[in-house]
Amino acid sequence: MAYLDNIAVFVRVVELGNLSAAGRDMRISPAVASNRIKELEKHLGVRLFNRTTRQLMPTEHGTVFYGGAKQVLEAITEAEAAVSALSGQPRGTIRVTAPLGLGRRLVASGIPDFHDKYPDIEVRLRLSDHNVDIMKEGIDVAFRLGIIEDSSLRMRGIMECERVLVAAPKYLEARGEPLEPQELIGKKHDCLMLRYSGAREYVWTLQTPTGPQKFEVHGPYDTDDGDVLTGWALSGRGIINKPRFEVEPFIRDRRLKVILSSTPPTPVQFAAVYPHKKLQDPKVRLLLDFMAERCQRLINDLLAGK
Repeated sequence: MAYLDNIAVFVRVVELGNLSAAGRDMRISPAVASNRIKELEKHLGVRLFNRTTRQLMPTEHGTVFYGGAKQVLEAITEAEAAVSALSGQPRGTIRVTAPLGLGRRLVASGIPDFHDKYPDIEVRLRLSDHNVDIMKEGIDVAFRLGIIEDSSLRMRGIMECERVLVAAPKYLEARGEPLEPQELIGKKHDCLMLRYSGAREYVWTLQTPTGPQKFEVHGPYDTDDGDVLTGWALSGRGIINKPRFEVEPFIRDRRLKVILSSTPPTPVQFAAVYPHKKLQDPKVRLLLDFMAERCQRLINDLLAGK
């Protein structure tokens, strides 16, 4: 098993780019991760990485070995999944990612309950509003809000979520409430955007009488954290475009007001995406079933004010 452990560490270092990230992911110290790489290099008789101050880059030997090592680990994972399916006792580790706000409210709170139900399954949750490369970073399941375009992934739709434009009464009193979408641009409203590397939605698509229409809105600042956007809106700093369930409590207590309700943003899809091969893994199917039911129930409760 020591050799397989060394291979597993090597694969994660290649995927994540450095020893510290790989160590955190595998719950070992950077020193232990480094020793396992050295053991593997000694066994193979070649150097696997070129070391820089910030990143480890695989050598030519490392690149070749990574391809075979990845296949070995995937074959073991598939074999374990097949045994789990036969035994009815799923076990192993699932790597999950979700956006920050949605992950905190809907996904993270369900992980302990899932583990209580399936104690032999470990879940490693990573929350980020950045566009995580599922294949490169070895993610098993990613929960996402938005348009899913990667054809190399499977998708399980959970529910379609209504979106709204909202702003604080304080902002609307100072700047005036827009009565038609064109005023967002014509009157230079402060439209606060979620922006991060790899993001595509730098416009707002609203449902107009003539069909969906894109508006290139602008604002004085943006962020890569959806909850920060909500905080700015609550403090009267501008207009935000959000899934209704995320801001419904603030709408209900009148801290935020829905604007342009007759031309709302297009709905957003809440879904789970995962690599094709993971569909056959019993523990992944169990997590998808558990989280889909839970998230639907929690979103409906939020919208109903429960």
